[in-house]
Amino acid sequence: MCGNIESALCLWYNCGMNTRKMPVGIQDFEKLREGGFVYVDKTELIYKLASTECPYFLSRPRRFGKSLLITTLEAYFLGKRDLFSGLAIEKLEQDWIEYPVLKFSLAAGEFTKSGGLEKALQSCLFDFERKYALPSDEPSLPTRFKNALINATEKTGRKVVVLVDEYDNPLLKNIGASDTQGEENRTLFKAFFATLKDQDAYTRFVLFTGVTKFSKVSIFSDLNQLQDISMHSQYAEICGITQAELEENFMPEIEELAKENTLSKEECLEKLRKFYDGYKFCVKCKNIYNPFSLINAFSALKFAKYWFSTGTPTFLVKRLYEMGFNPKQFSDGSLYTSEDEISDYRPDNPDIIPLLYQSGYLTIKDYDRDFDSLTLGYPNEEVKYGFTQSLMPVYLNSDKPLDIRNFARDIKKGSPDSLRDRFIALFATLPYATNPSDKVLERDFQNVVYLTFLLLGQFVRVEQHSAKGRADCIVETEEYIYIFEFKRDGTAENALFQIEEAGYTKPYESDSRTLIKIGAVFSSEERTITQWLVQVSP
Repeated sequence: MCGNIESALCLWYNCGMNTRKMPVGIQDFEKLREGGFVYVDKTELIYKLASTECPYFLSRPRRFGKSLLITTLEAYFLGKRDLFSGLAIEKLEQDWIEYPVLKFSLAAGEFTKSGGLEKALQSCLFDFERKYALPSDEPSLPTRFKNALINATEKTGRKVVVLVDEYDNPLLKNIGASDTQGEENRTLFKAFFATLKDQDAYTRFVLFTGVTKFSKVSIFSDLNQLQDISMHSQYAEICGITQAELEENFMPEIEELAKENTLSKEECLEKLRKFYDGYKFCVKCKNIYNPFSLINAFSALKFAKYWFSTGTPTFLVKRLYEMGFNPKQFSDGSLYTSEDEISDYRPDNPDIIPLLYQSGYLTIKDYDRDFDSLTLGYPNEEVKYGFTQSLMPVYLNSDKPLDIRNFARDIKKGSPDSLRDRFIALFATLPYATNPSDKVLERDFQNVVYLTFLLLGQFVRVEQHSAKGRADCIVETEEYIYIFEFKRDGTAENALFQIEEAGYTKPYESDSRTLIKIGAVFSSEERTITQWLVQVSP
């Protein structure tokens, strides 16, 4: 294993060429360090956190480094000094005391089955008891947990460190699947982890991590001394990668990625920012990159939706549709909330925005101090296009994703008639409404148009309708400018008239590209496009 104090990275060389190892799929700190994988040094923050004896909770989206944080703390409290060679904590820590560490790994397990959570907890307790040669004959799980803390402290002379990785996984697994099993798991949590409340004398440090904070789960009611640091500015960077860390630690990979994709270094940095940056975990903190997507992009030398592809938010998407939620709010700056509202999630709460924020599909975009109000939106293009692609099948009543590339090809070729046919095919899949004037039909029509053009933004420049007064959509390519106006149960002539009357064409009067104006009408009765008028100006 090699160390680099300046950048806290490990360098491996092969035949004289820099072949640094990206920790794709590596969540164990010891394995990462011994394997010579690249590591961005977070140990100064970890030391600050571990120096206190407070019990903590930290929420971060999936694949954001929570498990790596837990195993780093585990290695630190086990006194494995050699693993921290060259890192900031090596100079900060003088004593390197070894504590007994009881880690509960709940990232995997049969949590949708009865007894699955109990089995997982028993396994973690057994490993701890075996390691420290503790008795394990107590049949009650909460009592066995309590005894393990007491016995380990008395035997080693050191208080126990309790680390709980992905505590909420057994609860999230049952949302939309089994309310009965979800309640069984919550009941077990209440009895088991409430044990910690009166065991301060036997615990040195406690940390729970998870995606979301379930406000009705016992660790936040019975264990009310747990300090939630999810939105604390001093720990905002403890998971994920900042812009400075990206440029300091990954410049060889940035240059190689740029070369592979025929980009300049500056263009590559900008594309990385658009694709993977943008997460904010408090009002006054730096933007954070998704670490999982970054290391995968550097490993594969390709820009792709790495984080999003590891978990499709099927339950969330269906819930949004059932709520009649307007997806425009995700990107038009009109989605407002407060820190209190997004800090807690209750399964019986009809508002799904807290879970979307905590899961990483939304993030903080702005803050209004006068009203103590947060504006939420997509963090980056990976999430925006991935989530929009997931929304489409639900709004189209189809199990197939929309191939937006065909729309983009027609637009780039200047083929408005082909576009018409594609929209007709789309509207044919809309869920049937028994009442033609049903608001559900109008909502679905508007959302399908909006989501289609939003997805087109991956391939062409698209401006959506805004309160300042623009056409429903303006699309620009190297050769064409399209101005669309969609009407429900109106006339295409009125749609084209509105384009002219409102002056939507004025910004493009001196543009040399071909201007294509399209007025389209969706008929509620026929449930399709019945009029499509095109005007082309050279």
